[in-house]
Amino acid sequence: MTSATSTAPTTPAALLRASPLPPPEARILLTHVLGWRPTQLITRSDEPLGAELVERYRALEARRAAGEPVAQLVGAREFFGLDFEVTPHVLIPRPETELLVETALAALENLSRPRVLDLGTGTGAIAVAIASMRPDAQVWALDHSAEALAVATRNAARLLDAKRPGGAVALTQSDWYDSLDAALRFDVIVSNPPYIASGDPHLAQGDLRFEPRGALTDEADGLSAIRAIIAGAPTRLAAGGVLWIEHGYDQAEAVRKLLTARGFTQVRSERDLAGIERISGGRLAG
Repeated sequence: MTSATSTAPTTPAALLRASPLPPPEARILLTHVLGWRPTQLITRSDEPLGAELVERYRALEARRAAGEPVAQLVGAREFFGLDFEVTPHVLIPRPETELLVETALAALENLSRPRVLDLGTGTGAIAVAIASMRPDAQVWALDHSAEALAVATRNAARLLDAKRPGGAVALTQSDWYDSLDAALRFDVIVSNPPYIASGDPHLAQGDLRFEPRGALTDEADGLSAIRAIIAGAPTRLAAGGVLWIEHGYDQAEAVRKLLTARGFTQVRSERDLAGIERISGGRLAG
């Protein structure tokens, strides 16, 4: 007598147990494929899944195992409590950059209808986060990449109230300040520019391999974009305005010196949650 061999249906629990990925990453990919909330992976863990869903998950799992960033695979990344669209054309928003937003917001506390400029906006994460927390702020966001600006435009339209008092974020294609109205003056300028040196081995590791190289490195010493931003800021800031820049873990002292040399006062650096001097800034004399 022969007996038929039965194959047990594939379930979320089985997929997660068998995954070679770290559990948090596997759960993100699976909830994305299934369209479930994270808690449903628990409440529906033994629910049989169709072959098409299983295949879609395993395809994403294989791509992640090969190194592709989770944010690009699911097309989104949370930043400052907002869900931003992410594509291969933009830098993936990172938690440490939230320090730049928090510091900018602190600088705006006592200002009414302030003007804010975000240089190299990428996804629009910094500009949109500031605009969401300060509905009265007038916010400009620049990037040289048309593809990045398209992503930022979609994020701003989806995440911000169309009737916010400060109006829509003004998104403009520009190489730093070049295309900006020369008459504009800002209370706060912020930037997360490309600051990785061209020979840094990190560019060939992890998620960075899949992100736009131009958003990561200046193809020089890592400070050329920062120099350009600091050099142009005094003529773009209102009296008493402030400039804050994100930089590499070992660049804080160099950035402070550049700020001081351009006449900025109250120059200092702020540390992220890992204790790294992550951003540096200063105030233009009033």
